[in-house]
Formats: sequence, C-alpha cells, structure tokens
Amino acid sequence: MTSTPIGLIVMEERRRHYVYPDHVMDRLSSMVTWAGPAITAERLLAEPDLLGDVEVLFTGWGAPVLDAELLDHAPRLTHVFVAAGSIRAMTPPEFWDRGIPIVSAAAANAIPVAEFALAQILLGLKQAHRISRQIRSAHVYPPKEGIAGAYRSRVGLLSLGAIGQLVARHLSNFELRVSAYDPHATRGMADPLGIELATFEEVFATSDVVSIHTPLLVETMGLVDKRVLTTMKEGATLINTARGAVVHEPDLIDVLSQRPDLTAVLDVTWPEPPAADSALYSLPNVVLTGHLAGAHGPECARMGELVADEMARLAQGASMLHTVERLDAEMRA
Repeated sequence: MTSTPIGLIVMEERRRHYVYPDHVMDRLSSMVTWAGPAITAERLLAEPDLLGDVEVLFTGWGAPVLDAELLDHAPRLTHVFVAAGSIRAMTPPEFWDRGIPIVSAAAANAIPVAEFALAQILLGLKQAHRISRQIRSAHVYPPKEGIAGAYRSRVGLLSLGAIGQLVARHLSNFELRVSAYDPHATRGMADPLGIELATFEEVFATSDVVSIHTPLLVETMGLVDKRVLTTMKEGATLINTARGAVVHEPDLIDVLSQRPDLTAVLDVTWPEPPAADSALYSLPNVVLTGHLAGAHGPECARMGELVADEMARLAQGASMLHTVERLDAEMRA
C-alpha cells in the first residue's frame, strides 16, 4: 500500500451521507486519495475497471458482492471497510481466498439495536403493550395484577454475541435476573455479565421477557417454535431484533392466536415485510416495528466513525480492532 492509499466509496446513494457524513469524510480525505466520487454497486458492476487503482474500498448498505469476477478488476485492493453490520452477503468464498482484510462496523450498529431491545424489554416487563391494547379494546383500565415489573423479574436472552452481551450489560443496571441460552457461551463469558446460563427450554419457560439475538444459520432456522412458545409464562413478551427466520412464524401465529396474554414485538420477520395476507398484521398481540432497531439517520454516523478510526489505525501501522475472520463472518447473519 502507498503512504496515501487510493480509496473509493461504493454503496447505495440514499443512505451514504448518513453513514459517511461530512466530518467522517473530512477524516478519511486526510488519509486517502480518492479514485473518484462515491458510486453505487450498480455503477461499479457496469464499470468494474473503476477498481483498477483502488487500494482501500469503503462501503456500507448496498455493498457490491466481492466475487472473483469483480476482484479480478481490483489487483491493488488491500483492505475493505464496511460501515454496516453483517458482511456475509458481500463475501463469497472467493473473497476469503484472496486473504484481503475486511473491517465491519457491526459493533457500532449493535449499539442502537441493544438500546431498542432494552427499551422493549422494560416495556415488556410492565406488559405495556398488553395493557395498551386492552384499554383500546375495552375502553377501561384493566387490573394490574400479574405485571412482573423491573424488580427481580427474569429476562431471557437467546445468544450472547456482541448484541446479546451489550443488552446484558444494559440490564445489569437493573435489579433483574438475567438468564441466557447460547451453546457457545462459557461461565467465563456469563459470570462478569451477571448472567445465569440456562437451557433453551428454561429460557422460555421461566422468563417474563425473552429477547432474541440469534444469528440466522442453517441450524437456527425456525429454532423458536411451538414447542417452546407454548411454555411461555402468562403475560410474557417475546422480542425479536435478530433475524425473522429464527422464529417459526406459523407456530408463532398459532400460539399468539390462542394466547392473547402473550405479546410479540417483531422488529424483523420472514419474509420482510410480511406477506400482505399475513396474520401478523391483524393479530392484536403483535407489534411490528419494521426493522427499526438498527442504526437510522444520524445514528448511522457511528459506523462511519468506526471505519475512520480503523483507517487511522491502518495508516499509523497499528493493529485494527474490528477485522472479521472468515469463520466469524459465516457465523453472522
């Protein structure tokens, strides 16, 4: 790499200025010589030779797929910086075979997701959505018996990846019992967070709120099904800010139809959005938030700032902190 590497931004135009606002661009421009103005992935596919001199590629939502054909047009490419979360869709096997380091801003995107999950967990412990729909339906204030509240109640987390751990840290500020199921978690990971490791079944049967943070893998497709949903406590809330397909939606719809005491807060669905005739739109105990949890508007700047920080470390010859290894990328979705 040259002392001042040649860079290019390739991502969707609609959100580029949120991800790479002026103050981030000023920092990057002090470290990079631009090959040209930012372009979209569609433009790059039409003119792949634009990558000919590029050494560092910056991207985000709407990233190009870095397959062999495209990479053949980028002989000088040494680093990729992604101001977004998952990089799985843009990194086919041939990308990893090239050994090009890639940075993901997933840690920055995790912040608003964890904040959203915390807010919904606290609302769930108060059964705020259930109470609200009962008031709207009956035009009276219902009894408040049976509401768990945020004191010594139990919150269950599915998976302790970056977001799950951040949610657990937020919950440590409250007098709550937090349990988690993650087949890869160890006591050394759970104990500092004040988490009790539990079985998959125990998390659903004992929690007042269950918050899903599970990546979408072959083995997690439809993981949350009728078998565990039917065991949820009276008045419990299920929150999904991970991936819609982790939940077996026909089972969820069936259980929610039979259990009006339960509430499902679904920030993600499968498909997304739900089909026009999906019962998720009409069930009163479903709250659809339309993929709101992740970074939006000014929140997106955190991801660009992380990318700029990593570029600064690279320029200074220091180790970058957010590079993603192939196995880790394949475990995220």
